[in-house]
Formats: sequence, structure tokens, C-alpha cells
Amino acid sequence: MAQKPVKLSKEQREMSIAQIQQFFEEERGETLGELAADGVLDFFLTNIGPYVYNQALGDCRQILNQRMVSMEEDIYALEVRPKLSR
Repeated sequence: MAQKPVKLSKEQREMSIAQIQQFFEEERGETLGELAADGVLDFFLTNIGPYVYNQALGDCRQILNQRMVSMEEDIYALEVRPKLSR
């Protein structure tokens, strides 16, 4: 199944671009224009995004597995044991 590119809302995209610009200014002493920062954002979403996405899926699988084990234990706890007649 082909993975869809990460879509950010307009607000998320604007905030991310501003954060990239701030990072470059504070950490590298470089002024990055909006178009360049948008390019950096696209690069990371395209190239790093799949790793983050896959890690998130792995985390979800782990949580789901833990909950399934817990549910299985709960179901076993509901079992009624027959009374032994003497």
C-alpha cells in the first residue's frame, strides 16, 4: 500500500515554517526565507516522515498488544467454574 504524504493544515504548516526559520536563526545564525523553510519542511516530511510514521505505528501495535493481553485476562476472569458434585 502506498503511503500518502503527510498533510499539514495551513496553520500547522505556517507554524512549522516559522519554527524552522527560528531554528536556523538561533542555531546557525542564518536567515532563512519562507520559501527555503518550506523546502526544508517538505524535505523532512518526505524523507524523515516515513520513519516517524512507522515508529508511531509500532508504538500503536505495542499498546494494542498490551491491551489485547489485558482483555484476554479479563475474559478468562469471567469464566464460570462448574461446581463439582460429590
